[in-house]
Amino acid sequence: MELDEIIQKDKKYYMNTFGNRIPVCFTHGKGIYLYDNDGNEYRDFFAGIAVCALGHSHPALVNAICDQAKKLIHCSNLYYIEQQARLAELIVENSCADRVFFANSGAEANEGAIKLARLYFRKKGMPDKYEIVTLYNSFHGRTLATLAATGQEKYQKPFAPLTPKFSHVPINDVQALEKAINENTCAVMLEPVQGEGGVHPATAEYMNAVRKICDEKGILLIFDEVQCGLGRTGKLFAYQHYGVEPDIFTLAKALAGGFPIGALCAKEHVASAFEPGEHGSTFGGNPLACSAGLAVLSTIINEKLSDNAAEVGNYFFEKMDSLKNKFPIISEVRGKGLMIGIEFAKPVAKQVNMKLFERRYLLGTSGENVLRILPPLIVTKEDMDGLINVLAEVLQDIN
Repeated sequence: MELDEIIQKDKKYYMNTFGNRIPVCFTHGKGIYLYDNDGNEYRDFFAGIAVCALGHSHPALVNAICDQAKKLIHCSNLYYIEQQARLAELIVENSCADRVFFANSGAEANEGAIKLARLYFRKKGMPDKYEIVTLYNSFHGRTLATLAATGQEKYQKPFAPLTPKFSHVPINDVQALEKAINENTCAVMLEPVQGEGGVHPATAEYMNAVRKICDEKGILLIFDEVQCGLGRTGKLFAYQHYGVEPDIFTLAKALAGGFPIGALCAKEHVASAFEPGEHGSTFGGNPLACSAGLAVLSTIINEKLSDNAAEVGNYFFEKMDSLKNKFPIISEVRGKGLMIGIEFAKPVAKQVNMKLFERRYLLGTSGENVLRILPPLIVTKEDMDGLINVLAEVLQDIN
């Protein structure tokens, strides 16, 4: 089918939630490369918004999905599922979690985290402790509860009134956090590195202060690692950069390399608040999703892709220093590992992104000023050199 025909069908039949999409339709991919229906080759530095951690068509993932699909795609959680138990074990053995529950998305995992935090205190005889403090510029999902948790008015405004009771404070502001906590607060929920909000890492001082405050106040600490987890920042989990552990954390995006899955992970003292019938999912944790998750997570661990993310990410930051000096329009380059944001002094991020697209490089944006880079974890220094060279050409044209 030709691209124009696809676009017309989309406009006629699909709900217009994405507006005018970038005019391309991909048919297949290999490694960091994607190919459109005219056979043009693109370099993917966005990875489906941090989803395709192994790149495209990685044999470990493809074989796991194909082999499992031939055997059993789905069965009810009324029965035991081997792949589910094995994936939960792999996450627990490599993290601070003791228990895992599988959902279908990051938003669902975060909904589960919110439910678990509130239920935990209800089971302790404190039903009035249900308020959650989150951060401005955060993004936790598009369901009504996770929209309320998200600290961005542009996402919340069309759906008011929102689910109570969420409050928001600036990132890296300890005093604001302390002020926001009251006798009804049950948890603090944050992304160790904010993604959609502009790639803003929390500082080590802040993270340690948050953990200390939560311990002193007797409230839970929830980390949303939907985007920043699973090797993206140069550690298997972003919290490992800070020397602090959450009581609850969530995963999704990269966990199954493109197959829908989310994970709610918690320490035993919190996880035990869930009793049979209090949470569940029809599709969550089915054999196919968990087989994909096992393949991806095992590959990330065994091939040390977190280390590659750290090494290649550091290389990119070093190279960008000279580019920043050459182009004053670049005001800041920030992030961790392969979770990178380039902020411009002018609202040109979307223009830069489209210029890169014209040169067949795929990146993303956050607002008008931030260019987002989220390549597959298999990306090389040579791949980064190519991106930097093309970015320099683009910025030369804009300047």
